[in-house]
Amino acid sequence: MGAGHDHGHSHAPAGGTATAAYVGTLRVALSITLTVMVVEIVGGILADSLALVADAAHMATDGLGLGMALLAIHFANRPATGNRTFGYARAEILAALANCLLLLGVGGYVLYEAIQRFVTPAGTEGGLTIVFGAIGLVANMISLTLLMRGQKESLNVRGAFLEVAADALGSLAVIVSAVVILTTGWEAADPIASLVIGLMIVPRTVKLLRETLDVLLESAPKDVDMVEVRAHILALDGVEDVHDLHAWTITSGMPVLSAHVVVRSDVLSAIGHEKMLHELQNCLGDHFDVEHCTFQLEPSGHAEHEARLCH
Repeated sequence: MGAGHDHGHSHAPAGGTATAAYVGTLRVALSITLTVMVVEIVGGILADSLALVADAAHMATDGLGLGMALLAIHFANRPATGNRTFGYARAEILAALANCLLLLGVGGYVLYEAIQRFVTPAGTEGGLTIVFGAIGLVANMISLTLLMRGQKESLNVRGAFLEVAADALGSLAVIVSAVVILTTGWEAADPIASLVIGLMIVPRTVKLLRETLDVLLESAPKDVDMVEVRAHILALDGVEDVHDLHAWTITSGMPVLSAHVVVRSDVLSAIGHEKMLHELQNCLGDHFDVEHCTFQLEPSGHAEHEARLCH
């Protein structure tokens, strides 16, 4: 006998995923990002600043990533069907993966262009660079404030947060490089700032990529200790064994767990399947933040019966 149970540790709003709660925030962040991107492209051209152009390129990637996140929310909230029993919730994770790949590409491009600028120096207008860099920094700080809460609950929002955080640091690096150029005339400060921006993009992206791949590979959620889960189940009265124990994440805020639990026949007869299921669900619900638990209760000897059927 199996049972599904939502025990109240909800991450996502009813009818949606964790990211769906932040659609408005993502839209505002997207508008700010695209506006600053245009401003920095204009500023980079006028001031001949590679650092500004590099930051604008990162902004363009941020805008594409935010757009993909919003598109993924649209698909993720479509209802489940007979063939897609979890609907399109995994689309959010696919968008996060694509976002990571784009970020890695942009990081590599910025590093390459910075090295080229060392070979062929260019005159950078420090004053203009400071003005446009300051505009980018203020806009990024506003976006970071908007995304702060959501980045704890959704991989897509976290991806957007990390991108904007890198942009804010990038804008700061742009301002510092421009100040150095104005005060010392050292033109190498501009490609150095570009290198700093590129090096900020890559490690954060690799971390997010690792988390995204964990979801796609159906690894256990990082806050669920499977050894402890097994121990809690085995500690219940009458439970003899646990097998086919699995925990994975459908998308941000949707952890799932399933298990076959072997229970002594006399205990099942005495308390009934329903009470045993409630005990299992309450046991895990009190200790682990799992959205949906499904248990199959089996009397002693049933596993051997299953094995014979499989052969």
